[in-house]
Amino acid sequence: MSAHFEELGWQQTAMGEISLRRRFEPTARVDVYEVKLGDEYLMSSLFTVAERELARLGLARTAGAELDVVVGGLGLGYTAQEALQDTRIRNLTVVEYSDAVIDWHNRDLLPDTAGLTADSRISLVCTDFFAAAASTTGFDPENPGRIYDAILLDIDHSPRHVLHQPHTAFYTREGMRALSAHLTPHGTFALWSDDAPDDQFLSILETVFTDVEAEEVPFDNPLTRGQSTNTIYLATRS
Repeated sequence: MSAHFEELGWQQTAMGEISLRRRFEPTARVDVYEVKLGDEYLMSSLFTVAERELARLGLARTAGAELDVVVGGLGLGYTAQEALQDTRIRNLTVVEYSDAVIDWHNRDLLPDTAGLTADSRISLVCTDFFAAAASTTGFDPENPGRIYDAILLDIDHSPRHVLHQPHTAFYTREGMRALSAHLTPHGTFALWSDDAPDDQFLSILETVFTDVEAEEVPFDNPLTRGQSTNTIYLATRS
């Protein structure tokens, strides 16, 4: 195996094979950690600004001194890590579909977020976020109906570009209504998207939530030597 490439872990799932690899990126001259689902790139340690902003922006509009927060999708851990920088966090529930991803973090295979799962405030739940969001049980099977101050989601590429077809139901008005039931009054829903702001999805959010906005987050792209953008949707339960 080349010193410039190493597959660190993989697992077959219902959505396809999920894998973690490390490779040397000659343009940026750094080791890059990437998660792939089949041939699709899910996330990269080269691009973490928007993943962190998901937590920062979502929590900035969340009131309260003792916050219970859900992160949908563990991935490389940047959103969860940023959320834990907020000293108001009492408990951070991270919902991850793949037990392999949880194992990568438990074994500290990712240098940037090593030690993440050792934080006493974090709880890892291995389940389907979208099924949990649609259910009355919610994200904590031991405490059915538990509600949260904020839900921060980074799983699909965007509301239109989903990783698994059943996820599309989540981005409808009915899906948003089901999600909102898991939030406290005035709780926050924040969503990462790889696409530009989607007016149709914003309209759907506005039928369920208040104070809805889509904030574009620019970041330097070392591969293009220019800037790229992601979108963070923000909404408040009435």
